[in-house]
Amino acid sequence: MKAIDINTALIEGYLKLLENLSPSSKLDLISKLTLSVKAETTDKKKSFYKAFGAWESKLTADEIIDDIRNSRTFNRKIEKF
Repeated sequence: MKAIDINTALIEGYLKLLENLSPSSKLDLISKLTLSVKAETTDKKKSFYKAFGAWESKLTADEIIDDIRNSRTFNRKIEKF
């Protein structure tokens, strides 16, 4: 069974379950579902933008570059055949 078929079956099952609700309950459910979708979209956008940003450090760019270069270690060993 494909994912689309499973999703369709789930949706149909929920609709049959919810068909006995009163109209006001259905409207309340619609508004809550709408809010949850909007919240998910907002959270995804925030987490996306949090992935980018400036490097936070009290060091200057030149100091950071020097620190990186000085921390490099070379242990190059040439093995004989």
